[in-house]
Amino acid sequence: MPLESVAIYVPGSTASYPSSVLMNAIPAIVAGVKRIVMINPGYKGKQNPAVLYAAKKCKIKEIYSIGGPSAIAAVSYGTKKIKKVHKIVGPGNAYVAAAKKEVFGVVGIEGMTAGPSEVTVVCDKFSNPEWVASDLIGQAEHDILAQCILISKDKDLLDKVKIEITKQLKEIPRASVARRSLINNGILMYVSSDAKIISIINKIAPEHLELNIKNYKSLVPKIKNSGSICLGKYAVMAMTDYNVGSNHVLPTNGSAKYSSGISVNEFYKRISYINLSKKGIESLGPSVITLANYEGLVGHAQSVVKRIRRK
Repeated sequence: MPLESVAIYVPGSTASYPSSVLMNAIPAIVAGVKRIVMINPGYKGKQNPAVLYAAKKCKIKEIYSIGGPSAIAAVSYGTKKIKKVHKIVGPGNAYVAAAKKEVFGVVGIEGMTAGPSEVTVVCDKFSNPEWVASDLIGQAEHDILAQCILISKDKDLLDKVKIEITKQLKEIPRASVARRSLINNGILMYVSSDAKIISIINKIAPEHLELNIKNYKSLVPKIKNSGSICLGKYAVMAMTDYNVGSNHVLPTNGSAKYSSGISVNEFYKRISYINLSKKGIESLGPSVITLANYEGLVGHAQSVVKRIRRK
């Protein structure tokens, strides 16, 4: 059955993301969640009109202009004005991700780490260095903590991409953010074989993986850990941000090794229903009695024994 209430965290600051509202709210709406709360820090005390419009389209009526760990605490424990929720979803920076882990148990959180964004791009001699550079910059402009990794067996291509990055950084408004991200968290890797590339990808378990290579079909079956995989030179990560159908709230920080992106299932909870007949407990009960006695839980065993003996 659907959860009763969820809070959607929408990143704010200098960039606002109406797409984050849609990607979190729509699966919750489809699941049947009745109370959807949006928490968004805004920028300089003001909410972004596009974010508010997206919330209106999703019929979200409860919106709080707060952000960071304090916002997570507010919806987890409740305040005089904010009623607590049952689950919190949505990406945020490292502080938001840490706060969500801290309140886990008080409320539910996604079955993954939705923190600073990541992309790993694999390219070959057929790749367009201008395109690849733009993909890395597109990820880096999210956040100074964003992680961008480029892997290739072609050293010349890596050099060309590096030149293109320098050139293209001069052309975007968020160049300072992207530059810091690439300097601190960007890696250009020369790797000599497909086998090694696959091994590295599975160890990184990237949020976004772009296989901008000619033979991507041979790699796909061997990749076990990734939030999403873009196949071929036209399947760019930025498209998955908006309208190609896959959800863009994905596991980060290696959590793709054990979790998946946001879906309708995130907003459901399951209840087990058990019904036993007299014949059923007489058939299954003896093994329960044996196990319970072995574990020293005699009371467990007796609660079954008494029912089996009952005429």
